[in-house]
Amino acid sequence: MYKIAIIGERDCVMGYMAIGFSVHEAQDAATAGRVLHRLAKSGEYAIIFIVENYAKALEEEIAAYKDSPLPAIIVIPGREGSTGYGMAAIKSSVERAVGADILFKDSK
Repeated sequence: MYKIAIIGERDCVMGYMAIGFSVHEAQDAATAGRVLHRLAKSGEYAIIFIVENYAKALEEEIAAYKDSPLPAIIVIPGREGSTGYGMAAIKSSVERAVGADILFKDSK
């Protein structure tokens, strides 16, 4: 059975332990990158969540896993809130999978 992991600052990720995530604390993007590669190479994780500020710094490293079926690397907001980077990454992935932009804002 595959696991789900989360990588980020302590105060952002500790709550996920209560719902069964494998929590990996990182103080900086370099540490987050090392953890990401270790988790991805282990083959134990289907999903790895990473906070936006680290994901932005690790853009090239994350891109290396785009064509791999596992793990799915999902960007989530960090303690500063959403910067929009995570949503842009999801939008790009959906466009790539579907072939069109199906995520659009409701115009009022």
